[in-house]
Amino acid sequence: MGSSARTREAESQADHPPHTPWTRAARRLHSPWWRALAALLAGALPALAFPEPALWWFAYVALVPWILLVRSAPTPRRAAWDGWLGGIGFILAMHHWLAPNLHVFTLVIAALLGLLWLPWALLVRHQIGGRPSRARAAAALAVLPSAWLVVELVRSWEGLGGPWGLLGSSQWQVSPALRLASVGGVWLVSLLIVAVNTAVVLLIVQPSTRVPALSALMAAAVLTCAVWAWAPRPQKAGTVRVALVQPGTGNGVAAGSDRFAREEALTRTLAGRDVDLVVWGESSVGFDLRDRPDLAERLAALSREVGAEILVNVDARRSDKPGIFKSSVLIGPDGPTGDRYDKMRLVPFGEYVPARSLLGWATSVGEAAGEDRRRGTTPVVMPVGEGWTVGPLVCFESAFPDMSRQLTRRGAQLLLAQSATSTFQDSWAPKQHASLAAIRAAENGRPMVHATLTGVSAVYAADGSRIGEPLGTEERAAGVYDITLTSGTTPFVRLGDWAVYTALAVLAATLALEAVRALRRPVPSRAGRSARTAHESPTRPER
Repeated sequence: MGSSARTREAESQADHPPHTPWTRAARRLHSPWWRALAALLAGALPALAFPEPALWWFAYVALVPWILLVRSAPTPRRAAWDGWLGGIGFILAMHHWLAPNLHVFTLVIAALLGLLWLPWALLVRHQIGGRPSRARAAAALAVLPSAWLVVELVRSWEGLGGPWGLLGSSQWQVSPALRLASVGGVWLVSLLIVAVNTAVVLLIVQPSTRVPALSALMAAAVLTCAVWAWAPRPQKAGTVRVALVQPGTGNGVAAGSDRFAREEALTRTLAGRDVDLVVWGESSVGFDLRDRPDLAERLAALSREVGAEILVNVDARRSDKPGIFKSSVLIGPDGPTGDRYDKMRLVPFGEYVPARSLLGWATSVGEAAGEDRRRGTTPVVMPVGEGWTVGPLVCFESAFPDMSRQLTRRGAQLLLAQSATSTFQDSWAPKQHASLAAIRAAENGRPMVHATLTGVSAVYAADGSRIGEPLGTEERAAGVYDITLTSGTTPFVRLGDWAVYTALAVLAATLALEAVRALRRPVPSRAGRSARTAHESPTRPER
């Protein structure tokens, strides 16, 4: 009798396992609401690898929860939902600092951009869902990183917000990753990160896939070591001293005349310090110098006093062209030198409203641009001092790998970004923006300056390492930096976006292979289909 009772108790426990945290979590994932919340949170995790948290090492496992969730989806439709919601979580986490300005429109943008992750999620389920074979797992190590990279490529279009939050950019302070960027750009680093995440998932889900997973991890390590050892390094080509003027926050910083006076006073402190160039931040001059010869003369006098040319940024309505331009203007001892660069890529909603006739209502729910800025048409390399050159970019443009590469190919020895992030002063944005200069420097083998009105201002050497101490968001100062110029070109400058083309080729080959497999599947005969239909249909009573 006791034995029978124990047997029934064991059977009851088998039918109803104990409520451990793992079983409770598994049951909750069967609920669409809990699963949706899990997808949002899993998609947001990679943001922790970027500044300000800057947990760079976390990037190599940050996608694991999201991939595990998607591969467990019972249907392709559920996997697509998990991909979309995870994409929403990623965009909201990476751009959360926009919410105070765009308000509810931030959610609209996140919902639209989140759709880009649907194909990636479907491929995750297709490649490693269920019990994947070794061959399918090995293919996933190339297919899933390639699909992720295509998502990054599409959302890098200026009209969709630009390449902010590319996964490879999280490695801005990791020397081996910066060396990889010099070979294949930020794209190659993103590929490596997603491949490592995929390998970790395969190590977790099934013992039979551990061989390709461990092989992929070893290949990633060998590739990184080979690049570190053999990739060409930029050659030294002289030294220049550059000063960054950061007027900082406080009363009057937003007002053109007060800000100008503060920048003027900080620049005067550089007299006698033997600087070769002084750089002011974005929108540092709020008037067209053609209309304000008095300001042009004050800048020329300042250049004479300091003994160096001054690169300012004019944000004003032009007298020679219709509309408002943001322009980098070089000032010498005799006034503007004639070297001028007009910003080419504008911030959506911040500097123009896409399809204003349809989306103009955004100006009523957030701080969208009331009037569209005008665009420049060509990059400009400016000669400075005695025989060296700079390539200016304005704010948002430092996020685009192709723009700095084009300047390098045109002969720029020093890359410059003039920026202003005072609107997002207390968020993660200033540090994230400054960190992009390290990636651009490493990609091109050229030092890069990131000068802002209110911080973070920083300077990076040609290998992406930081020069000196940055000027934080709480500082009001003029920082001086000794920068080593370089010559030669990196593989990325010579070969361009080969990592992107490789990813596209992998996806094209995968689609072609799946199409061939679909064509080779035997098509059931008519008799076979009739028999199967009869077998599946309920028997009808005879009349």
